[in-house]
Amino acid sequence: MTQPRTSPLQPMPDDWQRALAVVAHPDDLEYGCAAAIAAWTDGGREVVYVLATRGEAGIDTLDPEKCGPLREREQRASAAVVGVSTVEFLDHRDGVIEYGTALRRDIAAAIRRHRPELVITLNHRDTWGGAIWNTPDHVAVGRATLDAAADAGNRWIFPELAGQDLEPWNGVRWVAVAGSDTPTHAVDAGPGLDRAVRSLLEHRTYIEALTDEDPETYARDFLTSTAAAAGERFGGKPAVAFELFGR
Repeated sequence: MTQPRTSPLQPMPDDWQRALAVVAHPDDLEYGCAAAIAAWTDGGREVVYVLATRGEAGIDTLDPEKCGPLREREQRASAAVVGVSTVEFLDHRDGVIEYGTALRRDIAAAIRRHRPELVITLNHRDTWGGAIWNTPDHVAVGRATLDAAADAGNRWIFPELAGQDLEPWNGVRWVAVAGSDTPTHAVDAGPGLDRAVRSLLEHRTYIEALTDEDPETYARDFLTSTAAAAGERFGGKPAVAFELFGR
């Protein structure tokens, strides 16, 4: 049974040190939760990004061979704005990511490699708010991340990873889903909001292909309105909301 949409959002747990964020594309985290990540890194926590693709199919006017490296550069610059220095790419094909054991194995390997207590991903359900259809890439990566959090701790699932010096890691305590229709927890977005805007602006090529609006106005308006909406259930403070699954 889901909680009523009007119930207050609880503060995210803060008794952890390492997080791993796993999403499909460059810019997914910047649209979803960069303000929270900025707050966490400010507090001395370590956050690593893992992206399933390089976003090479994301800009209609750019050939994928040119688009992929450009979006990778933008993602690394974007991560640096919020204090993230490690960004990895799994090299699945943008737009046609397949949910299955290959994807679960790659994410489980990343979890074993970085040994996070908190794993972050993006909305894995069919729609955004019941009104906008989600992309297959988001659904596949979100669902595979939830599954891989358990896979990473089971030595008999993907036993070949142990041969790559990736021993089982059963230390994931939570998986937090950004962009969920049914959030349960939140982080104060205020301290990190300006850096979240600058982080999203690093994806300037993508934004300029997406809208004719001034990129800074677009980024600030989007993130401010999203944080304000979440804040209505978080004591009136601008917030980044998550659906939190304990393990």
